[in-house]
Parts: sequence; C-alpha cells; structure tokens
Amino acid sequence: MARPTGRVLTLLELLQSGGIRTVAELADRLGVDGRTVRRYVDHLVDLDIPVEAVRGRYGGYRLAPGYRLPPLMLNDDEALAVLLGLVAGRRTGLLTATETAGETAAAKIRRALPERLARRLDAVMESLAFTAPPGESATPETGVLLAIADAVRHRRPISIRYTTRDGRRSERTLHPYGIVTHAGRWYVTGADPEIGQDRTFRLDRIADARTLPGSFEPPAGLDPAQRVLSGLAKAAYRHEVTLRIHGTVEQIRARLPASVASVEDPAPAEGDPHTERWLHVELRAERLDWLPPVLASLDRPFVIERPDELRDLVIALADRLATRARQA
Repeated sequence: MARPTGRVLTLLELLQSGGIRTVAELADRLGVDGRTVRRYVDHLVDLDIPVEAVRGRYGGYRLAPGYRLPPLMLNDDEALAVLLGLVAGRRTGLLTATETAGETAAAKIRRALPERLARRLDAVMESLAFTAPPGESATPETGVLLAIADAVRHRRPISIRYTTRDGRRSERTLHPYGIVTHAGRWYVTGADPEIGQDRTFRLDRIADARTLPGSFEPPAGLDPAQRVLSGLAKAAYRHEVTLRIHGTVEQIRARLPASVASVEDPAPAEGDPHTERWLHVELRAERLDWLPPVLASLDRPFVIERPDELRDLVIALADRLATRARQA
C-alpha cells in the first residue's frame, strides 16, 4: 500500500473514533503538515465519505452524524482485543439483560474479518481455557444503562423505578455521579435530592430510568467506585462487627477489602502509614462463620470488641486447629 493511501485510511480510522479532531492533532498523528491533512480530507470526500469541517477555536474535522461505517478494518491485535473483550465481558458479568448480545456481536465481527485473520482468531478462541467458572451476574436492562450513562455524562437528574431486596417498589429521583461494576454487578451512585443523602442502587433492580429537566454539579474530587465500596461495607446486615487490629491498612486490606470492611486510623497524621499500629475495623455480615479463618490468615494481633458470638467462633476454630496439629 502506498504511504499516502495508508495515511488516508489512518485518517479515516481517527475520525471514526468520534468527536472533533483538530488539524494540529491529525497532523501530529499522521506525521504530516496541516496542508497535507486537508488534502487527505479531500480524498475522503471524493470517496463520498461525509467529512465535515467545524469552524471556531476548537474546530477541526469530524464525520457527519449518522454516517454508517464501512466494513471493519481491524488488524490482528485489534480483532483479538475485541473478541477477547467480549469473552471477558460474558464471564465477568459486564453484560446487559440481552445475554446473547455478546455472542451475536462476536459472530458479526467474525463474518466481517478477512478469512485469514478469522481462522487465526478461531484457533485462539478454540484453544482458550479458564481456571475459574463464569461468575454469577445480575445484568441491567440496556435501555436503563444507556439512560443513566447519558445522565451521568450530562449531569442531568433522573427518575428511576426501583425494587429493593425485599420486594418493595418505589420511584426515586437521583443525581447520578457514576456507574460502577463490582463482583459481577452494576451500580449507580449519586445523591437523592429529596433526603439530601448519597445513595447507591443496583442497576438490575431498576425497571425504568427517565431524564428529568435541570442539571446538577457533582462534588469535587468525586470517586464513584470508592463510594460504592464504602456503601457496600456499611450496608445493613444481621451482624455488626467491631475489631481492633494491629498492623497497617495495606495488611488489613489484603484480607478485608474496602467492599467488606471500613478501616479507620485513630491518628492518621502521626507516623508513617507503613508503620504497624492499632487500627479500628468495622464490618457487617449476614453470617460470622467465614470471619475466624480470615482473621487467622491475617496473622496480626487483634481484639474482638463485638459481637461475643464471633469471639466464641474464633476460640472454637483455635481449639480445632490445636487438636488437629497434635494428631500424629
């Protein structure tokens, strides 16, 4: 392929990625000057590809809205990345309610690829094995996911119809800050303006999402993922556990991640964060039988403040281990 032709195709790929591309940006990516970029744009226009010129300070070039892309032009690395991404999405729960969408998308991509490349990718997919079974996922409706994502991007309030874990239904107003995936589930976190509190909702429990008039401003330094993890750690469960553990935050997080427990440092401004000291740990759980082995695996001094039931379970585990260790 002649170099100018290759650069024209690269220009098309850059424009296909969406948005407005400035002449300076395109010239830098193509390794040419601005005048040559304009000439390459003229080549695309001659091929009936609707490239629009956008004037103004932030102007440049873009593809006309609604333009249907030509057949896929993927190299080996790009095609493999797309197909592996679809496989990973199916296994980790990054799906919508249309469970066959990933399979049909992969089939369409496979048909659009050159036969040589398609055969090589088939060999990869047929030889691929996983050590872990597919995780259980709770998938949201596609329309709900797209509506909430659009509201997050444009900072628009939304109205949602939500069903709680115990089956209660309600209609809520939310200022959505972000969408987070965790452990095979999708969440939206934001503020409920009616009660003035932050809330987190599972997307698979939202039956409908509608954009409302107006806009909002999210808090500075917002971290939606951390908000979801903190909310999960503080969710209402049967048991409330309070511990003091001697170690570092990093050591504790190795066994009790942010989605499970909250860790507080009584004196965060004193000393090196990597220095071991007594830290306050709180968590909530429906069952306590999994906690004694976790505390044992921490291999750090700890004190159980509550509940007494957990203390009894830890003693019972220690007795069993001691008895089995003495057996010949």
